[in-house]
Amino acid sequence: MTTHPPGNPVESLFQRAANTLLAVCLGVMALSVFVNVVLRYGFGSGVAASEELSRLLFVWMVFIGATAAYPMGEHMAFTSLIGLLRQRPAAMATASTLIRLLVVLGCALVGWGAWQQVVVGMDSTSVVLHYPVALLPLPALLCAIAIGAMALVEVIQHKPLDLGHGAEVE
Repeated sequence: MTTHPPGNPVESLFQRAANTLLAVCLGVMALSVFVNVVLRYGFGSGVAASEELSRLLFVWMVFIGATAAYPMGEHMAFTSLIGLLRQRPAAMATASTLIRLLVVLGCALVGWGAWQQVVVGMDSTSVVLHYPVALLPLPALLCAIAIGAMALVEVIQHKPLDLGHGAEVE
């Protein structure tokens, strides 16, 4: 994950916390899989919990990374049309607001679906580790809330859309 100079100390703290969580998840996942492979090929049996733990940590890593990428403008974007609007400030402001409102709508839909899965998963546990299955969709819910809130703040602040790379037409 690339690090850009954040705008304020809260963003800096958020980025450091996200990077630390990502590193811890990746380290535990790699160690778990490595130990499982060595045990399987070396001794004929593995650790059953390794697969469940790796899957859970991978899901959390994806959504922590997605949440951390949003304020840095690291998500994939198709900037060809928006890049052409740069010459028209009013059109650019309208497009920025519309895009962010669509992001908020998308987050609301993902959040609603994730919430339904969290509720369904509250009553069941995983097979091996016996953690609540609600822990699998929970990061999607948290990610949707966080990105939706950041996009909504950007709409309220009328923050211009950051095209990142100098608005090259792609």
